[in-house]
Amino acid sequence: MTSETVLKASQRLYDEVITTGLCTLCGACIGLCPYFGMNLRRGTIRRIDPCERDEGRCYQYCPRTDTDMDAVYRRILGVPYDQDKIDIGVVRDIFLAKSSDADILKKGQDGGVVTTLLWAAMEEGIIDCAVETKMDADKSPVGFLARNKEELLQCAGNSYEPGAMFEALNHIPRDSSDNLAIVGLPCQVAAIGKMKTYPSQNGVNVDNIKLVVGLFCGWSLSPGSFHTFLRENFDLSQVVRFDIPHHPAHSFDVYTTSDKKSIELDEIAEFINPACSYCCDMTAQFADISVGSGRAMFKGWNTVIVRTGAGADLIEIAKKKGMLEIQPLPEENLTHLKQAALIKLKKAIRKITERTGSEQDFGYLKVRAEVAEVLLEE
Repeated sequence: MTSETVLKASQRLYDEVITTGLCTLCGACIGLCPYFGMNLRRGTIRRIDPCERDEGRCYQYCPRTDTDMDAVYRRILGVPYDQDKIDIGVVRDIFLAKSSDADILKKGQDGGVVTTLLWAAMEEGIIDCAVETKMDADKSPVGFLARNKEELLQCAGNSYEPGAMFEALNHIPRDSSDNLAIVGLPCQVAAIGKMKTYPSQNGVNVDNIKLVVGLFCGWSLSPGSFHTFLRENFDLSQVVRFDIPHHPAHSFDVYTTSDKKSIELDEIAEFINPACSYCCDMTAQFADISVGSGRAMFKGWNTVIVRTGAGADLIEIAKKKGMLEIQPLPEENLTHLKQAALIKLKKAIRKITERTGSEQDFGYLKVRAEVAEVLLEE
């Protein structure tokens, strides 16, 4: 990363990302300094006070500022970012899995794999706690440090809104000896990748991050407008779970203590964060393990991508402990996943180049020329 990139602080982040429709609300800038905060009611990052500093981690670690894909790929995955990785990234192994734990299956999303893997890592002593999001009483996602199975279960499920997970991470003292797992959306995992590639001497010790679990994501819902919609249409104190089932279903499902109500996806499309249209990563390519749905054909299962040695080791531990049930991912499912990821990537590249006004300028995404040529292909 060049000195020009590093020497930009909160004003540049505010001007270039937050006020321009690029902010994913990943929360990477929250808790790093006293100048930014999350306004959950409006679904925005707000400036609390002007910042006089020239150098700012808030700018450096934002997933929508310059991201050198080669540098982060080499640091996290040990290989360059090549043409063959533009769809779903590095794949050591890919399969379908679900938890063997009845409590996790009942509480978790799809097959409960994320919660199961975190619990396995805790039991094995790989991690002391997991930085996640959990839904508060109003069903808004907030950052949370889970230290046992009960607390992991509190974080199970999906709100479909971005949560400021980083606020919990960035408040961990530099001298903490806790080994950490991080669970995040692709934009949040990208921020972690930048933190690991360009570690700070003042923030959380990134060497303590032993595991990163990424979640597949096509888009997220803006917490301000969408949450207002939820409050107006549901008694959120009675809601226990949200779900968006795959084709042929076309709904946002709200589960309460007594029943299920469904909303047509078209009704909530207006609440999708516009910044998601600039996202090039559907499967969290900088994670050790990436987890998504098994889709309609494998309801109650997760699709799991193993990317690193740390990820492969944890999967083996969970298998030996009998904590996961695993089956092969059909070739047609893999083909569909790659196609969906590539479509999202190409749409984002078109949006970015329309914004920059040049097919030579991919905005925040920095790639080699030969990769850029492939990204521009129709």
